[in-house]
Amino acid sequence: MRAGIFQCAGGGFSADARFERLQREIARERLDLVVCPELFMSGYNVGNEIAALAEPRGGPYAARIAELARSNGTAIVYGYPERDGELVYNAATCIGADGGAVANHRKLLLPPGFEENVFAPASGLTLFTLEGARCAMLICYDAEYPEALRAAAEAGAEVVIVPTALAENWSTVALQLMPTRAFENGVWLLYANHAGEENGANYFGGSCIVAPDGKDAARAGPQEELIVADVDLSRVSAAQQRLPYVKQVEEMRRRLAARAGGS
Repeated sequence: MRAGIFQCAGGGFSADARFERLQREIARERLDLVVCPELFMSGYNVGNEIAALAEPRGGPYAARIAELARSNGTAIVYGYPERDGELVYNAATCIGADGGAVANHRKLLLPPGFEENVFAPASGLTLFTLEGARCAMLICYDAEYPEALRAAAEAGAEVVIVPTALAENWSTVALQLMPTRAFENGVWLLYANHAGEENGANYFGGSCIVAPDGKDAARAGPQEELIVADVDLSRVSAAQQRLPYVKQVEEMRRRLAARAGGS
């Protein structure tokens, strides 16, 4: 699977302008999958506008993305505010290369800050198959918990897709934490951040495609760009056989419990 991440510097731009930038980037290279950042549709640091911009699953913006995906033969993952009745969720959706809806994930835990006042928290692991790869989707803060990535790996995920909105003062997450999550689970990790500035928020950039050995297959700098890498699923089985952390985790838990009980 040839995968790309569109690290968009869309602060101050409309949903239409961000769509046009994505359209331009997709046209440049044949890709099986493109991942866009958290709340790509609306922008992340836009305050109360998020609720006004929210749309239901499969809404007008999703229809435009579906046509873009179909015309380019490229699956697209993007973040958006999802309205469901009176509730709004921080969500990300995957549209297949045929334009069909594949999966939708709602952010599980909300970090301290404005998100707690705007969004409802969600539950459940999101798993789906894309281009023969078993995929899981998490959003930003979700992936910072080792339990979330481990649950995805234990459920058979080979590729974990993470739209995010990471500020420059949290660079450790992109540079150290995400490679660690990929390494300790033996999975591919696609981490898609914003770039530039948005209403006083400065994003780190640093989007990355991390291989199952924890090494970068591709990494962005601080500016808007499209990064690309070939996702080789054979590297998942090789990594998990060499270091079977996922298979042996229950054994480690039992041994830790026995040690605690004997002290």
